Amino acid sequence: MTLEKALLLFICYGIPIFFFIYMATDVLLRNRKKTEHILLSVICICYLLLFSEEYIRNQLSVEYSPMLSAVWLSSVGLLIPGIGFHFLIKFTHLDKSMPRWLYPYVFYLPAIFVIINLVTGARLISAQEFVQSGMWNLPVYNSGYYIAMSASIGNNILYIIPLFIALKKSALPEQKAIYKQLIFGVTVAILWHVIFGYINYGDMLPPYPYLYSGMVWCYFLRHTMKKYDFLNLYDKRYEKLFNMNPDSIMLMDFKGMIKNANPKAEQLLAMLQITQSQFISLLDDHLKEKISNKQVIHEYETEISYQEKRIAILVNADYVWVDNEQHILFILRDISVQKQYQEEIIFLAYHDPLTRLPNRRFFYEKLDEAILRAKQNKSRIALMLIDLDRIKLLNDNFGHLAGDEALQATAAIIKDAVQHKGTAARMGGDEFILFIENFTGNKEIELLAKHMHDQFVSSQAKYGLSSLGMSIGISFFPEDAIDGQALINIADNNMYDRKKARRA
Repeated sequence: MTLEKALLLFICYGIPIFFFIYMATDVLLRNRKKTEHILLSVICICYLLLFSEEYIRNQLSVEYSPMLSAVWLSSVGLLIPGIGFHFLIKFTHLDKSMPRWLYPYVFYLPAIFVIINLVTGARLISAQEFVQSGMWNLPVYNSGYYIAMSASIGNNILYIIPLFIALKKSALPEQKAIYKQLIFGVTVAILWHVIFGYINYGDMLPPYPYLYSGMVWCYFLRHTMKKYDFLNLYDKRYEKLFNMNPDSIMLMDFKGMIKNANPKAEQLLAMLQITQSQFISLLDDHLKEKISNKQVIHEYETEISYQEKRIAILVNADYVWVDNEQHILFILRDISVQKQYQEEIIFLAYHDPLTRLPNRRFFYEKLDEAILRAKQNKSRIALMLIDLDRIKLLNDNFGHLAGDEALQATAAIIKDAVQHKGTAARMGGDEFILFIENFTGNKEIELLAKHMHDQFVSSQAKYGLSSLGMSIGISFFPEDAIDGQALINIADNNMYDRKKARRA
């Protein structure tokens, strides 16, 4: 055999053989127990046998062609229609309406014809005469050949009947799309048979070029399976639940590419403004390590952020096989709102809800810590106690909303004055307190107190009440006292002295 002939045989028959090996293996591995998977695998094996016969036959002398065609090619060709019908009837669920004594035995009646075919020498349904032309052993297009070809085309036409019945009965758009695509595939296969089966192309094409319609038909089955995964009926059964689930569900491969996402997950990706391949990079390192080790993830709380968007999520993950490849199945619950509520509850335990300043309890804890540091570092602390003057007058004349705004303005002024140098808090009512750790001297604190007072008066000038202001009492650690409560008491007395001086 020349290298050119070997290469051409491989292209014409070797590639289809590998194609059907892959198809049969891939389909069977999806679900070895399901009838549809088994039947489709057997159909692929039958086509594999047809191409194997042609691969062998065209390497032998032409005298062996009648025997191989009768015993091998014709026998396998007779079995394909029955197996194909069994697959379609099972797939379209029409088997449920068939009598138990009839199903599935009726589909294997062609086995009887295989026996008859072998006994009679296959003179009626296969070519008996072959001629060598170029590198091919070509069949003579006689009556037996055309009978076999017409029967094959008729069988393909009959394939459309169960698909049309199932199409009419189906109420789901997804199922209708599947049946329509399969009908189209059968139609293409029929046209292929007519064009390449009835017309004799001589040695321009390999013998029996209509056999390649099997690849066309299996391609449509494979395409449909990949697109709709219709053979994986367990997934389709829960497709509605997948789409309606309020949690984000993603199917991701180990390269980080999201293969499938439900509508909620698509909303999440759109909100973060990221592509499907970027999501994995947003997960924390600990979670990535768990995924890398293929550990089941249960109720794992984390945060993901991208640019200025940040959300808290609860992650559950497990691993599934899809298309013979292991994937990660994520279920993500957005708990940002719950986290905000939780953080708000924790925040309000130590903060005032109106001004958002720390409360009395929080301030006392921080003051004790500051005094301990000052004793260790031999440094000073300035404490200010602030009381708003005539705030009741503001409430009486302009309403409590104006009073609340005054309190909030005071909080902003105090917070700006303290910054990172200490802690400020609302003691209650119209009374505030703060301490500062890092200052140069008493003069700086006095100027700061005056600045806060002036800012407050300026913020309330719109009401035209000249009596509004701040009374601020000051005490220093360790000169005035070395105890937190004592410092507060001294500052309180100082504040009231100043308040009396303003009224006088």
